[in-house]
Amino acid sequence: MSIELKNDYGQIEISNDVIAQVAGGAAIECYGIVGMATQHQIRDGLTDILRKENFAKGVIVRQEENDLVIDMYVIISYGTKISEVAYQVQSKVKYTLTKTIGMPVKAVNIYVQGVRVTNP
Repeated sequence: MSIELKNDYGQIEISNDVIAQVAGGAAIECYGIVGMATQHQIRDGLTDILRKENFAKGVIVRQEENDLVIDMYVIISYGTKISEVAYQVQSKVKYTLTKTIGMPVKAVNIYVQGVRVTNP
């Protein structure tokens, strides 16, 4: 599936995987994020952190009318304030996608799939 944008010069199609990579890259840069997780991590019992090339498995991209809705599944560092980290991720992802793609982001939903102790 992809997002379609139309302008005076023609049509642009952006794959959901590309949007997921951009969103995942922006999220990983935020303080307190250990990594991305899969959507069904708790059900599957997997505790793996997704690598950069697999961010699309931890990010769901939906288009509602002319807006994007992003669902992100993350693992947060132990000892950080979860609500603050989630807010920072929402802000950074929304800003990055708006600037990169040029399409408004309606919502960035954060689903915390785990907490990890990181080495200092």
